[in-house]
Amino acid sequence: MRHRLRAIVRLAPLLLLAAGASAPLAAAELAVPPIDFHQRTLANGLEVISVEDHASPTVTVQMWYHVGSKDDPAGRSGFAHLFEHLMFKSTAHMHAEQMDRLTEDVGGANNASTGGDITNYYEIVPANHLRTLLWAEAERLSNLNVDQKNFASERAVVEEEYRQSVLANPYGKLFNAIDPHSYAVHPYQRPTIGNIENLEAASLDDVIAFHKTYYRPDNATLIVAGDFDPKQLDAWVDAYFGWIPRPATPVPQVTAVEPARTADKRYTETSATAPLPAIAMTWLLPPAPSPDTIALQVAAALLSQGDSSRLYQALVYRTQIAQQAGADVDARVGPGLFTAYAILASGHQPAEAEKVLRDEIARLATQPIPADELAKVKTQLLTRELEQRQTPMGLAFALGQATLTEGDPARVNTDLAALQRVSAEDVQRVLRRYVTGAHSVTIDYLPQAQAPAATGQGATK
Repeated sequence: MRHRLRAIVRLAPLLLLAAGASAPLAAAELAVPPIDFHQRTLANGLEVISVEDHASPTVTVQMWYHVGSKDDPAGRSGFAHLFEHLMFKSTAHMHAEQMDRLTEDVGGANNASTGGDITNYYEIVPANHLRTLLWAEAERLSNLNVDQKNFASERAVVEEEYRQSVLANPYGKLFNAIDPHSYAVHPYQRPTIGNIENLEAASLDDVIAFHKTYYRPDNATLIVAGDFDPKQLDAWVDAYFGWIPRPATPVPQVTAVEPARTADKRYTETSATAPLPAIAMTWLLPPAPSPDTIALQVAAALLSQGDSSRLYQALVYRTQIAQQAGADVDARVGPGLFTAYAILASGHQPAEAEKVLRDEIARLATQPIPADELAKVKTQLLTRELEQRQTPMGLAFALGQATLTEGDPARVNTDLAALQRVSAEDVQRVLRRYVTGAHSVTIDYLPQAQAPAATGQGATK
C-alpha cells in the first residue's frame, strides 16, 4: 500500500464550557453546510462526481475502481493489491512512474490504496494541471502495459511489502490473520496484502484477465474536487474518457453470503518475532449502508479513542495488563467486523486481557453512559470529519467513501447529522445486538517460546 497523503486543519471544539461549569455542555446539533456535488454517468458507464471548492488554487483527481481483495481470483490472493502497483508502470504513451513526474514536479502529490472492496488512485496538483491529470488517468485506464516485465517487477514489490508488514512486523501476523479467521465463506477472508505463494503461482495470462475484467469505465468512479470550471471539466472528461469502450460482458459480482455464526471460535497464531503475547476478537457486522453503522463507530470510539478511553484506562493505565488496546469498526460493502484487541505487557497472558476487554464492552452495553463522555466522543468524530473536508483531497475522499462503500454519494450530507443524533441508547442497542449478544472469533497470539505443543486452531468453545 502506498502511503496516504494526510492534511491536518485545526478546528475549534464543538463543545462549550459554561462559565464556572465543571462539565461540558452538549451543543445543539450543528448544521453542517451540504457538499454541493454534481453527479453524472457517461455512455460507457463511467460515473463522474465533481465538487467545486475555490478556497485554494488546487484540484484533486481521483479514480475509484470497484474492485478489491474480495475480487481476487481463487488461489490468486493479492491481485487487486498488485494492480495498485501496476497502474504506476508504463502505458502506451507514458513512461513508468511518469505519474510522479506529472504531480511531484509541479508541487503536487499522488498515491493509491487497496481495500477489500475498492482500489483508488488519487492526485493533488495546482489547478492549471487538471487537464493533464485527467488525460493521464484516462491513459492508464485504457492503455496500461500489462506485460511480463511490469508484472515481474511489481510482483516482487508486493512480495517484499508482505515480508516487511506481515513477516517482519512483530504483530503483523496477528492482524493479517483477522480476516481469514473471521469469515467462513465470504472472500473477505483473503487478506488484501496478498500471499507470496499465490502471487508466485500466477501467470501473465492470469494478470491480463484480471485487468480486462475489472479495469473498465463501467466499474470506476472519477471524482474531481477543487478549483475548476464545471463546463470545462465536463468537456475534458468527455474528450478523454468518453471514447473508452464499455465491454459487452457484465462485471462479475461477489454473491457469497456469510452465514451467521452459531458458536464462538478460538484460534492460536504464533510468532518468532513478537516479544509479548496479544489477543484479538471479532464480531460480524451488517454492511456499511446499515443505519446501525454510525452508532457502532461511536461505540468503538468510546472504547478506544484516546488515553481517556475505556480500554486504555482499564487495560493500560489501571491494571497495566496491556501496553496497547483498541477497538475498531471495519465497515464494508458486505459484512463488516467489530474488532477489539490488546498487545500485552510483560508477564501477562491473553486470557487476562480477554476478560477485561469483554468486561469493558459489556459495561458499555449495559451501564449508564455519562452524557459528557458521549458528547466528547461524538464531537471528536465530527471534528475529524469536518477537518477532512477542509481540502479538495478530503472532500473527494468523503464522497468516494459515501459512494462506493455506503452506496450513495448523498450519504456524505446525511451521515454527520446521523452522527450527532446517536444516543446512549443507540450505542447500547447496537452493542447488545452485534457484539455482546453475538458469537465471537478470538485469536490468541503467542511468541513461539510460549506456544503450547498443540495450538487447537479452529477449536470451538
